[in-house]
Amino acid sequence: MFWAMLAVALGFLGLTVLGVLAVRVFLEVRRLGTQVEESARRIGTAAADLEQAAERTARAAGRL
Repeated sequence: MFWAMLAVALGFLGLTVLGVLAVRVFLEVRRLGTQVEESARRIGTAAADLEQAAERTARAAGRL
């Protein structure tokens, strides 16, 4: 009977550890998703700025 109870206790402990690790992974994935979203927004802004600068440069070169 002792071994059966020990096996159940260890199984419960193992599931608890896996649950804690799953929560940690979930939180890190959310944080990474937020960082990717912010990076994509900043890249989009930089691309728009670069496009505007290229247009101004093309217009200035055409005036020369």
